[in-house]
Amino acid sequence: MATSSEVEVETVVEGERKADNTKKSWGFREWGLLVSVCAAFFLDALDNIMVGIAVPPIQSDLGMTTESVQWVVSSYVLGFGGFLLLGGRMADLLGRRRMFLIGVAVFAIGSLVGGVTNDGLVVIAARFVMGVGAAFTAPASLSIIITNFPEGAQRNRAVGIYTACGAVGYSTGVIAGGALTEISWRWTFLLPVAVALIALIGALALVPRDIKPDRGSGKFDVAGAVTVTVAMLLLVYSIVEAPNAGWVSPRTLGTFAASVVLLAAFVVIERRAAQPLLRLGLLRNRALVGASLVAAAILGTYMSFQFIGGLYLQTMRAWSPMEMALAFLPIGLLIATIAPRAGKLISRFGVQWMIFAGFVAYTASYLLFLRIDEASSYAWVILPSILLIGVAFPFSFPAANVQATTGVDESEQGLAAGVLQTGYQVGAAIVLAIVTATMAAEGPANDAAGTLSGYHNGLYVVTGISVITTLLTLVAALRASARRRVAGSAAAASQS
Repeated sequence: MATSSEVEVETVVEGERKADNTKKSWGFREWGLLVSVCAAFFLDALDNIMVGIAVPPIQSDLGMTTESVQWVVSSYVLGFGGFLLLGGRMADLLGRRRMFLIGVAVFAIGSLVGGVTNDGLVVIAARFVMGVGAAFTAPASLSIIITNFPEGAQRNRAVGIYTACGAVGYSTGVIAGGALTEISWRWTFLLPVAVALIALIGALALVPRDIKPDRGSGKFDVAGAVTVTVAMLLLVYSIVEAPNAGWVSPRTLGTFAASVVLLAAFVVIERRAAQPLLRLGLLRNRALVGASLVAAAILGTYMSFQFIGGLYLQTMRAWSPMEMALAFLPIGLLIATIAPRAGKLISRFGVQWMIFAGFVAYTASYLLFLRIDEASSYAWVILPSILLIGVAFPFSFPAANVQATTGVDESEQGLAAGVLQTGYQVGAAIVLAIVTATMAAEGPANDAAGTLSGYHNGLYVVTGISVITTLLTLVAALRASARRRVAGSAAAASQS
């Protein structure tokens, strides 16, 4: 029997079609609000791509070791993944607009510090602070969209545009990152400060103030907040460090065990708390949990594909950062083109079929990329995979966001967005860690053939995860279609 959340997701198509007949065109308030919160997603994509390209110059300029410089990227993931659940719930309790503004301001401060320092450890700390800022911004921005655009076609359209803004940030980031790195890596930190200030000013003027939430008579769940945040920090840390420390090393096993113990303690605390940070019943929402697992597969496989592709082009093919940026540029251009229309596609086909179609394209992309050799043609071997990713992402990403938030009470939209974003970030960390370990399993590569073999091993893992997800999403789509047919037949019978 379908749960209430599944029924609400499955009937969204009919609701959207009705909404299409009555919706009004958006005015300045709607567009202004959307642009303001989308700027944060744009900023996150822009910054991550630019800093990723700038890692080698940062290492050279600041004299950082290979082990330490990887934390320029990993510390951001640690801050983001560790504070997402807290950020989502704080948005519900203290106001989405307020937490959005705080998150953007924290991000800007961290980026400014990272751009002016001459100390590698300060750069790592600044990136952690930026990740914390994004952990408050990401769930707040999505929940602002969800609570200000009515469920159905208008919300789907807004989420599609939200996705497109991230793609524009990605597209801009690959070019800007390559160009700015040629001047100085510091500009990859300083440019986001200007973008953050624009987003901050726009949100102050255009995002409406929240209605004062009803917090009840209980106190804020401090114990739950501390426990889950430390647990997530330890979990992400153990995953990120596992390839370097060893999967069965005392450090990896110890931090992972500590995170499990803290998560178990968090569950106990939430069951007893008068005003829990996370209402455990929310995790019985199968649509939200399913969307979060899909999110983990989306970002986990894609980030691993990009990691392998970047290494292949820069190490084996000796491409410059700018050449690599241009190679991946079609992904962002296609997402920016298709994503604004994703709302209409979701309204027509439903979220389950859109997610399935996305993973068909992901799987085809990864299979085609397995053809890489020591001198593969870009147009014949690499570009087809790039183009398929550019189609897969705008099909799957907006649909997963819609599925995760449909049927969730407005008072928990921030938390639902936090759970979804946690799926994205933890999934990316886990899959990338597994792929990295698989690539290194045969030991150091002494020649091009050995290096290429490592890339293929990593791609086998990526492709396998994508194939499994494709099959599972097909089952979900078929079941959803069957339930809709039964519901339609019952409705027709009751009217006759």
